[in-house]
Amino acid sequence: MMKKTLALLLQLVFVSVLHAAQPVVYKVSFDNTVHHEAKIIATFSGIETDILELRMSRSSPGRYAIHEFAKNVYQLSVVDGQGKPLQFTRPDPYQWNIKGHDGTVTVTYTLYADHADGTYSAIDRTHAHLNIPATFIWARGFDKNAVEVNFTPFDPKWKVATQLLPTKNKYRFTAPDFQYFMDSPIELSDFDLRSWTVESRGKQYTINLAVHHEGTTEEMDEFTEKAKAITAAEAKVFGEYPDFDYGSYTFISCFVPHVKGDGMEHRNSTILTINKSFDEAEFSQQGVLAHEFIHAWNVERIRPKSLEPFNFERANMSAELWFVEGFTNYYTYLSLLRAQEVKRVDEFKALAKTINAIKQSPGKQMFSAEGMSKLAPFRDAAIFVDKTNFTNSLISHYIIGDSIAIALDLSLRSEFDGISLDDFMARVWQKHGRTETPYDNDDLRKILGELVNDPAFADQFFAQYITGKEIPDYKSLLANAGLTLKLKNEDQASLGKVKFKFNGPEAIISLATIKGSPLYVAGLDNGDQIIALDRRKIRSESLWEKALSKYKPGDTATIHYIQRGIASSSKITFIEDPELEIITFKSEDKKETDAMIKFRDAWLGEEKVDVEDK
Repeated sequence: MMKKTLALLLQLVFVSVLHAAQPVVYKVSFDNTVHHEAKIIATFSGIETDILELRMSRSSPGRYAIHEFAKNVYQLSVVDGQGKPLQFTRPDPYQWNIKGHDGTVTVTYTLYADHADGTYSAIDRTHAHLNIPATFIWARGFDKNAVEVNFTPFDPKWKVATQLLPTKNKYRFTAPDFQYFMDSPIELSDFDLRSWTVESRGKQYTINLAVHHEGTTEEMDEFTEKAKAITAAEAKVFGEYPDFDYGSYTFISCFVPHVKGDGMEHRNSTILTINKSFDEAEFSQQGVLAHEFIHAWNVERIRPKSLEPFNFERANMSAELWFVEGFTNYYTYLSLLRAQEVKRVDEFKALAKTINAIKQSPGKQMFSAEGMSKLAPFRDAAIFVDKTNFTNSLISHYIIGDSIAIALDLSLRSEFDGISLDDFMARVWQKHGRTETPYDNDDLRKILGELVNDPAFADQFFAQYITGKEIPDYKSLLANAGLTLKLKNEDQASLGKVKFKFNGPEAIISLATIKGSPLYVAGLDNGDQIIALDRRKIRSESLWEKALSKYKPGDTATIHYIQRGIASSSKITFIEDPELEIITFKSEDKKETDAMIKFRDAWLGEEKVDVEDK
């Protein structure tokens, strides 16, 4: 009996090892590239269940909404290990069930892909731009299996940029498991490649810049130097580079006209897609590069518990996205400034843009930063056809988090000698990023209290701005740096922010009007056509601006409009344009102390010479 039991155990161990040792194998070819199709063959071996459940993902790393990738999969067929055709059922739109197999299943399907960004895939004569969840069928129960992917390129000039592990075959790559594979985008094209080495914690890492573009060699070289400066500036915030798996990090970049503007972070790489050349964009691609590289620390390793592990079958909700995206947003422009790629006046404009958004959005009073973070599945690249009232009910977690980062950095610098947001980020990195210990909002609050040796400060800050809905006193905070937050257009009349869609001579309001604004109070809303302000016809943006210029704050006028086919008129009262700007004390002849100058320099770094705010 003991011998039989031992034999059975050995058999189970052997089967288990055999199963774990057999990778999922994909073969990808592009014979119908001109019509945006790929042929994909996937083989699953060592199947231990009667029914193999194949799935297409419904979500993708870095996105939190549902994206129905199965819609672009067709011509699916299945065979067993001997090539015998197998029948399958489809219990839901995202799944195929296969039974009657012999332990091996090979599925062949066609993928249609024509949307190049950080979420979807695109295939054409110039490249194959593949986001893994949008491209590859996978099987439940194979989470721990290694993955092998083999490409037959459309063009022999195509190279491969990816964080997947290379092999001796330049078109064959591997991944250690399902999660890593799904987080590893791929670009096949005749891209330009630049690489440089950085050192951190006694190790050397290679940073690769792979760019599919239509520019010149000189432009590529210039962008590379910018990337080097930006990545080095960001590493200083955390005190070191991440310990990149397999020793490298890759910027997978497409800067060509037929892509969609986007950036998407991954563990050891990022996707950057901008539909302008270096020359046309004046190297503004550096902004998305700066943002996404910060994510190598913040979210890829400083990882919220709510996103660990990422679920590919549903929307992923997190209460920490104000920190994940908002603090990353704050450091994006700050990193560009510290790398001397932008001027201080540009940083002031970026700060003012965030402050304007947070102060003028009614959505700030609807949800806290935690609450807004949880709504990301409805906002961040979510797809819907019905209209929303997001103008009034929601504000992006990017913006709300950015506004909190501004306030916290200035508060720390003002109240605690020698402490800044850099120190907070470095401490969070040491405790949760370097160790890859997932965190939640309460962990962040505790770290802040420990950093300043004042838990009450951290408790109050979180109660006001993270779980609460208060707006910081930016005017006082900025004054510590010798900066004034003031109305940009004093005495200029406004009816509130409004977005138009002009259809010939028709001025159609294209977004919900802002709650409390004169237009909102007068009863105008999304879809209404504005005919005239008093006797002045509105047929273009310029005519709208010209009409507004004839009035002063407090003046009244009659606005004529059509709402759902009904011609109406309302009395409307102009307010003062609420847009704010940030300028230096010096520029408005106010006394600027040495302490203010020291504060500003410590915060923003050394200033470029001959900039307009000097």
